[in-house]
Amino acid sequence: MFQPTLPSISVADLAQKLAEAPESLQLVDVREPEELAIAQLPGSISLPLSQYEVWSQDIHTRLNATQEIVVLCHHGMRSAQMCQWLLGQGFTQVKNITGGIDAYSVYVDTTVPRY
Repeated sequence: MFQPTLPSISVADLAQKLAEAPESLQLVDVREPEELAIAQLPGSISLPLSQYEVWSQDIHTRLNATQEIVVLCHHGMRSAQMCQWLLGQGFTQVKNITGGIDAYSVYVDTTVPRY
């Protein structure tokens, strides 16, 4: 079965958006609380995939369906899963952050700890 390419955004483009208009996007982080304790981007919305049952039922009140949503994880795999799920829930402006927070710490901000 053909799977269309998931919309994505580079960490450089993310950094530019965060610098210019952070209020224009919803940054969703699907990593675990212990990962967030190591490295986290300001303003991110924590929705750990392991806690799906806690937040999935009210996702339409947690996130604005008409505003851009960018999803972050460690390397980009869990965030891709979340993007697919959000698209299935009717969200249309969803993008996966290519390379995750690891790429962000390498290419954008080396003060963000790597793990």
